[in-house]
Amino acid sequence: AQSCGECIQAGEKCGWCTDEDFLKQGEQKSTRCDEVEALIKKGCSEASIENPRGTVSINKNQSLTDRTKDGVKLKPDQITQIQPQKLTLDLRSGEAQTFHLTFKRAEDYPIDLYYLMDLSYSMKDDLENVKNLGTDLMLEMQKITSDFRIGFGSFVEKTVMPYISTTPAKLLNPCTSDQNCTSPFSYKNVLSLTADGFQFNNLVSKQQISGNLDSPEGGFDAIMQVAVCAVRNKAAIFCLLIYRQVRFYNTTGNKILHG
Repeated sequence: AQSCGECIQAGEKCGWCTDEDFLKQGEQKSTRCDEVEALIKKGCSEASIENPRGTVSINKNQSLTDRTKDGVKLKPDQITQIQPQKLTLDLRSGEAQTFHLTFKRAEDYPIDLYYLMDLSYSMKDDLENVKNLGTDLMLEMQKITSDFRIGFGSFVEKTVMPYISTTPAKLLNPCTSDQNCTSPFSYKNVLSLTADGFQFNNLVSKQQISGNLDSPEGGFDAIMQVAVCAVRNKAAIFCLLIYRQVRFYNTTGNKILHG
């Protein structure tokens, strides 16, 4: 090491002697860099050794919220579930820092659940099972929180070749002639988050199966759409995504024709 900065990064036990009279005749500048104990033995005073250490500073440390389901109703941003909330770390290369976090799940915490389902033809039987799911989920989740909302979205595939057939007839009905299917689509937000489980059942029961050409589906595109959709302050609620699909998803390069 030819400088203090290089020396400090060389190892967590290394120090740099700044005493101008430390070097003996013929010694190289790198001699100033060594383990602290070795520098002291060589005659460098501890006050002349640069040996910065990492630190952990707690900037925000509010107490955890102690609230029961039947207690005072609080807004999500008034609930504290992790302590401390803000830390500042000064780090030195090679030196580990330790800090402790405490987490406590507040009772009656807001929960959003979004059900994302593949509506390609392979999911026909599954759609029938989901049609009565809304009220069942609402009843179960109300045992956990009084602030629960549910939403529903669906996906099939990118609406371009070679994922689907772009002939006019297949764009209207991508299934065989004896099956009545809806036009293919990439992603639909069928039901925005709501506390009405019956509305979930009603809208889901109206959904129709669609179809595409190949086995993989466009599920990842739909997940991205759901993730960026601004439903409410995600930092202040617990978000759940249920992803329902039986086939593989599309990956980069598996449709070179599309580009």
